[in-house]
Amino acid sequence: MIFRQFVDDDLGCASYLIGCADGGTAVVVDPAYRIEHYLAEAEKRDVRVVRVLETHTHADHVSGHGRLALEHAVPISVHSAAGATFPHDPLADGDEIALGEVTIRVLHTPGHRPEHCAFAVIDGSRAPEPWLVLTGDSLFVGDAARPDLAVEARDGAEDLFHSLRRLGELADGVEIYPGHVAGSLCGAGMSSKASSTIGFERRFNHALTKPNLESFVSDVAGSLPPRPPTIDRVVELNRGPFVAAPEPVGRLDRIAEGGVVLDVRSPDEFAAGHVPGALNVPVGGSSFATKAGFVLPLERPIVLHGSVDEVDAAAVGLRAVGFLELAGFLTDVPATERMEPVGLDEVERRLATGEIDLVDVREADERDRGYIPGSRHIPYRLARQAAENGLAGGKPVVTICESGARAAVAASVMAAAGIDARPVLHGGVHDWRGETVAFRRCG
Repeated sequence: MIFRQFVDDDLGCASYLIGCADGGTAVVVDPAYRIEHYLAEAEKRDVRVVRVLETHTHADHVSGHGRLALEHAVPISVHSAAGATFPHDPLADGDEIALGEVTIRVLHTPGHRPEHCAFAVIDGSRAPEPWLVLTGDSLFVGDAARPDLAVEARDGAEDLFHSLRRLGELADGVEIYPGHVAGSLCGAGMSSKASSTIGFERRFNHALTKPNLESFVSDVAGSLPPRPPTIDRVVELNRGPFVAAPEPVGRLDRIAEGGVVLDVRSPDEFAAGHVPGALNVPVGGSSFATKAGFVLPLERPIVLHGSVDEVDAAAVGLRAVGFLELAGFLTDVPATERMEPVGLDEVERRLATGEIDLVDVREADERDRGYIPGSRHIPYRLARQAAENGLAGGKPVVTICESGARAAVAASVMAAAGIDARPVLHGGVHDWRGETVAFRRCG
C-alpha cells in the first residue's frame, strides 16, 4: 500500500494520497487547491491518480478537486447529501473503492455536515480488516469536529455523537488520520499530532468519553470556535462548478480602484512605513490565511504589498480560503504612513494615568486565563467591526496580545478605519505578568 499524508501548516488541513504500488493506481482524499505536490508524489511512486474522494464539502478551504478534474480528467466522488452541482459519482455508506490490493470502505458519518464520510482503508496483502481510517472532520486527535457549519449546532451534535460511536467500534489498533490538526478552526482542543489510534482516542478523547448523548451535545454545541466570514463563499465554491487553476498575480503601479492593500511584510517593516490605509497580516506568521480571512472585506479587490516571494506565498494562502480574484501586487510604492510601536513600559505608565485605551485582542479563552486590569477585550478578528461601529472614549488605542502578531493585525485594521491605534509588537500579556502584579486571573 502507498500512503502519504500532506499537512498544510498554515490552515491545519490534512489531505492524503492512497494507492497500490502493484496496481499502479491511487486516489487523493480531500485535496487542497494547490495540487502540484500530489502529482509529484504520484509520479515519484509511479502511480496514476484515478479518483478524488471528498469526505465532505469543505468550509474552511477551497478544494483542489476542480483542478484535478479539469487538468487531469480525474473523476470526483462525494456523498449524495452534499448537493454538489459539479459532475461526480455519489458515495453511499458501505461502498468500496478497489485499488489493487487496497480497498477503501465508505462509512457515512454525519455530524460536521450531513454528507460527511470517513474512509476505512484495508490492505488486502496484510489483513482483511481496516488498517487505518481517514476520519475527515469527525474524529480528530484529542477532539471532535464542530457541528454548526451546515445545520443547527445541537442537531449536528446529535448526529456526530452517533458517528463517533460508530468509529469507536473499530479495533483498538486501527490508526486514525484526521482531516485537521491543531491550528484549524474546526476544533478547539485538537492535538498537533498528525495521527493516533482508535484505542488511544477511546480512552483519552473527551468526545468519546462522554457517558450519554445529552452530555455530549451540551459539551460540543456549547463551546464553538469563531465562525470565519469566508465559510459561505468557500462552501459554494466547493459544491459549485469546478474551480480552475489561478491566474498569475500581476505587478501594479497603482492601487486598483476600490482596492484594499494587504501588506504581507513583517510588522516591523509595516510600522516603519506602509501605504496609507493598508492592512497588515504578515505572511511569515502563523495562520496567515485564517487571519486574513477574518479582517479582509469580502467584496473589495485585494492588492498585495511585499516582496515577490512574500506575494507568491500570500497568494497561495488567500486562494486557499476563497480569495481567488487578486487585483495584483505592489513592490516599489510610496510608503508614507507609519505606525510607531508601543513598549510595555510606556503602556504601563500611560494606562496608569488613563491616557490610553488598552485593547486585548486575544481570544476569549486566553483572556479567561488572565488579563491586564484596565484593558478591554476585542478579539483581533472583530477589529474591523469594532472600528466601523466606533470605539467609544476617544483615547488613543493600544492593542496587545501574547507576542505582538495579532496586535499588529488589529492595530492596522483600526488605523485603516481612522482610529488612532498602535500595537505592542515585542512582548505581550505574558511579559506583563512578569513585570507587575497588576496582572490577575479571572474567576
